[in-house]
Amino acid sequence: MESKMGELPLDINIQEPRWDQSTFLGRARHFFTVTDPRNLLVSGAQLEASRNIVQNYRAGVVTPGITEDQLWRAKYVYDSAFHPDTGEKVVLIGRMSAQVPMNMTITGCMLTFYRKTPTVVFWQWVNQSFNAIVNYSNRSGDTPITVRQLGTAYVSATTGAVATALGLKSLTKHLPPLVGRFVPFAAVAAANCINIPLMRQRELQVGIPVADEAGQRLGYSVTAAKQGIFQVVISRICMAIPAMAIPPLIMDTLEKKDFLKRRPWLGAPLQVGLVGFCLVFATPLCCALFPQKSSIHMSKLEPELRAQIHEQNPSVEVVYYNKGL
Repeated sequence: MESKMGELPLDINIQEPRWDQSTFLGRARHFFTVTDPRNLLVSGAQLEASRNIVQNYRAGVVTPGITEDQLWRAKYVYDSAFHPDTGEKVVLIGRMSAQVPMNMTITGCMLTFYRKTPTVVFWQWVNQSFNAIVNYSNRSGDTPITVRQLGTAYVSATTGAVATALGLKSLTKHLPPLVGRFVPFAAVAAANCINIPLMRQRELQVGIPVADEAGQRLGYSVTAAKQGIFQVVISRICMAIPAMAIPPLIMDTLEKKDFLKRRPWLGAPLQVGLVGFCLVFATPLCCALFPQKSSIHMSKLEPELRAQIHEQNPSVEVVYYNKGL
């Protein structure tokens, strides 16, 4: 059925994103496509079809009658569901396309049920459980994470989030009610600072692979790992800001109005909707803050690695690495 005489040329680089990743706009377009929740509705058969199109194309076989747009669509559908390094199908809620609907529900509930201790503990725990699944699903394939490390990171992040939430909740008792609404955000920010470095502790011990511009691997760097993890923590916290800062301000105003006083059951769905609206934009835009393929100058690398690279490739001045998500 397939032939070497396909209509599409074989020189389209589908290993890389479709848009220029050196610009913010190009990265934003890429992540709007990657985090599109509609990717979750793609059937198993469509996923398999997309996988075949992509794998055949990489092997030099063009599916007959396919257009360039269809090839890119297949690539993004394939990327949305399969792990880039291991090729395994990612569990549904661990996919990037599940970020908006899942976070919208969890964040909405965290912001709605922030007054009572049991609900604070429950929703912070749900959030960290979801984070653990996402971090495990989107881990870097080169440094497999053990179940024990995963467990440690999960327990520590959950403890950190709950402790921050409850600590701040007791501190804000005597402050204006609006301040209390921002406690969930502080807890999420604190948990991100604990969770991500712990989930990726192996990278902080061993380093992450660094390569030259052509993708030739040059060694492992802990400095690059630290820089990459720092960038991920920053973009995750920024991702939470619009969704956790704008809805509380709106809800605080609305809850004083008669409309909501007469219909208190509307509070949670309204909050979830507002959070969702913010996340649809915040998620891809904050993923795009830093290039996925980040760079670091040779002078910032560890002395031994610098010497090793200089010996093999004296002309290399900047090295590249995958920062993770």
